[in-house]
Amino acid sequence: MLMRKTRRARRKRSAIGPNPALGMWLTFRAEVMPGRETMERTFEVTQVLYNGRVELANLQGQHSIAEFESHSIGRKQLS
Repeated sequence: MLMRKTRRARRKRSAIGPNPALGMWLTFRAEVMPGRETMERTFEVTQVLYNGRVELANLQGQHSIAEFESHSIGRKQLS
């Protein structure tokens, strides 16, 4: 008997992973913030919510991990 996969199981996993850490620096994908340089798209995580979304320093709202570039994993503060 074949089992149907649930919508959650079929959903593509984020390249950053399910658990972003407090203080981690994440860079929005260029498609989300067109016309901005990497430095202008990089923000620090101030709160990780129970549903996997994050709140960022100096930016209002909650954001999904899928909005960020995969190579921003563990990026330290940019100088």
